[in-house]
Amino acid sequence: MATQAEIRAGRLPAIRALAPFFCLYVTFGATLGFLSGGAPLILRARGMELAEIGLLQLINLPVGLTFLWAAVLDRIRLPILHHWTGWIVAAQAMTVALLAGLSFGEHWPLPALLALAVATCACVATMDIALEALVVETVPAEQRTFVASAKLCGASLGGILGIGVLVGAYESIGWRGAVLACAALDVLCLLPILFYPEGRLRGAGGRPERFAGSLARLRAVGMRILVLGAYFAATYLLSGPNTLALLDLGVPLSQVGLLTGTVFPAVNLVMAVVAGGLAARFGTVRMLVVGAFGVLVTGSAMAAACATGTTWLAVTATVGNFVCAGLMGVPVFKMIYRWAQGPQPATDYALLFGAAFFAAMPPRVAAPALAGGLGWPAYFTAALPLYAASAAWLIAAIRRTLQADRAERS
Repeated sequence: MATQAEIRAGRLPAIRALAPFFCLYVTFGATLGFLSGGAPLILRARGMELAEIGLLQLINLPVGLTFLWAAVLDRIRLPILHHWTGWIVAAQAMTVALLAGLSFGEHWPLPALLALAVATCACVATMDIALEALVVETVPAEQRTFVASAKLCGASLGGILGIGVLVGAYESIGWRGAVLACAALDVLCLLPILFYPEGRLRGAGGRPERFAGSLARLRAVGMRILVLGAYFAATYLLSGPNTLALLDLGVPLSQVGLLTGTVFPAVNLVMAVVAGGLAARFGTVRMLVVGAFGVLVTGSAMAAACATGTTWLAVTATVGNFVCAGLMGVPVFKMIYRWAQGPQPATDYALLFGAAFFAAMPPRVAAPALAGGLGWPAYFTAALPLYAASAAWLIAAIRRTLQADRAERS
């Protein structure tokens, strides 16, 4: 029987295991938050037209397109460093270099700014899929709950830094200072991953999932893409337009801005920490059921608030919705790691997450128009059954995977 010392030696120390992931997720949230959220606010304040500001949403496009080049990361190992660490360092270094160039572009024409920002986002997204592949291959399944928690915590903190702090300090440090501060954060947060023992831990993530053949694998991955895409699309339909509804109910813009820029990221940060412990204690499926039920309850409350014009109920429902959705985040990302557990983890993760990202884009475009045509009470009422069906489908798919895993272990 293994001694306690041997057991401890066989496990990653908590800080060493989570710090590299947490730090890189901070850079992911901060860089994308600044480019797609903070920079548009700064440029609008400097007089850029709204039509041009809308084009800046294209900055996020590479996040959903990583499957186009993920196979290159799976097949090619860069020299000097280990496989995934090498790609992480290379992508992060390119991000820093592009941000340094972007720091000179305060008065550049929009096409030049947009092109450089999209290229920067592509590098950030490449770093992300390499990091996710590293998780899949080196972190045991039972520890991925905490990595998923670190992911959401880091991304939330990064969003606060990238949008709230850098935009808030813009009057003092200017465009160049804000962009270079973001680049400096990217450099600082890269350091912990340089000491991550990828070579020693390779294979600790578990055996690749077994399928009867390539067709069976394609069918399984394709079905999981559909499940995740449906869930993310329905989640946005029910939860995404809440702040627009608050404005239409007469909630002051300053209060809505406070909720969007400070309260929501802070709640997401707290829920990521809490959800990690709860998921480890009570299990993935239970967490998903509780979270989905809470989203449906708060969505119903939002419909009632819009029907009666009750602003306090709408604000409460919006915050509650974010809390309940936060319970879902850690278990869902943990399962994405599990589903990407194969011979090409970067490609599989890019397909699974990219599909969910793309599925949420049409609702982002259509939701305001649908709400305008139906009215907010009818809109939220119509979104409820769509969310219930997609959440039930997701939970059923996750339950099947967990049951298969238990059967294989037994």
